[in-house]
Amino acid sequence: MKINEDNFITRLKAKDERALEYVIDAYGWVIKSVIRKHLYHMKPCQEECMNDVLMAIWDNIQYYDPGKSSFQNWIAGIARYKSVDYLRRYLKELNYQSWEEGLVKEEAGEQMEFLEEELSEETESMLNCLKPKDRELFERLFLEEQDIDTVSSETGMKKEVIYNRVSRGKKKLRKLFSIS
Repeated sequence: MKINEDNFITRLKAKDERALEYVIDAYGWVIKSVIRKHLYHMKPCQEECMNDVLMAIWDNIQYYDPGKSSFQNWIAGIARYKSVDYLRRYLKELNYQSWEEGLVKEEAGEQMEFLEEELSEETESMLNCLKPKDRELFERLFLEEQDIDTVSSETGMKKEVIYNRVSRGKKKLRKLFSIS
């Protein structure tokens, strides 16, 4: 059976490797464009990120819903969030370098600032879809890394309420951004 635009999604769901090759040929440019945009300063990571995106497509094709978005938009979303994951990992690695490696870190300061700004913009755009109270909870718990007890005592909300709000917020983000 020849893989084409009409049957490649069905064949991907059936785990036909030729369908993944079709995705690479037909949509590889989309994935590369998104990755290059987000990982512009991290050329060595771009190929690895591309592989992770393809693996995510392969592993999560059953979650693709043509009623929600086009396949092109779906894979662009996957590429975007994989790229953001790479940025986070890179920044975390930079923060945990030893003193000797700190000299290299100083040289990479401008790059790190650029990456942090891009991550901040991505996070901001995601959190904008939440209600103000939920957004505040996400910022405290995930950006400021406060523990649940601190947030509970400072906001006067019960822990159970916070957990419910965070759970609903995560579901909303997954739905809106097709996070796999």
